[in-house]
Amino acid sequence: MTVLSLEDLAASTPPGTPWLGLDLGEKTIGVAASDTTRMIASPLSLIRKTKFTDDAHAVLKLMDGRGASGLVIGLPLNMDGSEGPRAQSCRAFARNLQRIRAVPCAFQDERLSTSAVERFLIGELDLTRKRRAEVVDRTAAAWILQGALDRLRR
Repeated sequence: MTVLSLEDLAASTPPGTPWLGLDLGEKTIGVAASDTTRMIASPLSLIRKTKFTDDAHAVLKLMDGRGASGLVIGLPLNMDGSEGPRAQSCRAFARNLQRIRAVPCAFQDERLSTSAVERFLIGELDLTRKRRAEVVDRTAAAWILQGALDRLRR
């Protein structure tokens, strides 16, 4: 699989179709969706990870249900820009997903996305720890996807 740049993802997916954003965690996959104009990302769902095939089919089912044409996957780079085990795991997820179905996808740097979302959920919304745990991953996915959409408009 060749990883596409965001610009190539935009060029290779039909206009008027949304994208999904993924925040791949150790236990969950946060999922967000853009609108059809690819201007706004919204939290969508949380997939509790079991085994890869089930997780991949859950992502593909959400794509089909939304009519999504591409994926933006958060890439957890180290602060110095290098890739560690978590980034390699995200790349492996994308590579293995391609074996099930060829899905146009691009990676988006997700450094500090979870901590930024946590600060927002605590400071702005004053959510309890339990409630934050329920929404942080899908909100982080929206943060990642929104960052990609904003980058494309610049």
